[in-house]
Amino acid sequence: MSQDNTPPTGEQQQIQVMLDEREMRTLYANAYRIHTAAEEIVIDLGFNMANPNAQPGQSSQQLLFKVTDRVIMGYNNAKRLSMSLQQLVQRYEQQFGEIPTQPGQPRT
Repeated sequence: MSQDNTPPTGEQQQIQVMLDEREMRTLYANAYRIHTAAEEIVIDLGFNMANPNAQPGQSSQQLLFKVTDRVIMGYNNAKRLSMSLQQLVQRYEQQFGEIPTQPGQPRT
C-alpha cells in the first residue's frame, strides 16, 4: 500500500510505503539455488544438512539441500536487491573484516 504525499507539480514525488507484516514468515537459509528465465529470476532458499537417507558405509559424504522457500522476481528487482546486499556486506566487512566464502576459511 502506498500513498503520494506531494501535489503533481513536476517536482520529485515522495511516496510513503506502508509495511504490512501480519503474514510475514521468518526462515533460516544457509544455501540457495538460482534459476533464470528470460523475464525473471527464481531463487530457492533452504539449508544443507547431512543426508538422513544415506546408505551406511558409503565412502562419500552426502548433503541434502532441503528447499524451504522460493522467491521469484524480475531482473530489475534482483539488481536492486544485489546492490543493497553488496552495500550491506561492504559495511559489515569494513567494521569486522573480510567474510570468508569457503567453509572453514579464517576471517581476514
